Amino acid sequence: MRQYLISIHHPAGAGMPDPEFLAGVMRDLGQIRRELEDSGCWVFGQGLHDPSTATVLRPKGDDVLVTDGPFAEGKEYLGGITILRAPDLDAALEWGRRYALATTLPIEVRPFQGEA
Repeated sequence: MRQYLISIHHPAGAGMPDPEFLAGVMRDLGQIRRELEDSGCWVFGQGLHDPSTATVLRPKGDDVLVTDGPFAEGKEYLGGITILRAPDLDAALEWGRRYALATTLPIEVRPFQGEA
């Protein structure tokens, strides 16, 4: 089976959602994770802190420039990831659809390189 990355994208500046809504999202995400684990497809997943906590390292000649903040300013930011194993893209997309419905956020599904 091939490994896929499911990326969850959050709108920048949206703030925290309503606690009741967030509780439902977390419940649904927990259910998806349990099903991934039970199916043997789960590899890893976790949410990320706000982009303001990022540190970017850029090569500059023989040195590396270190700056605070996200790599790029944007309308959306990477809020969490899941890595899973799936037999094909269609199966990975089905898991991605479930994440999209659970979070109501844009989801990107991408295969890792170097796997058959």
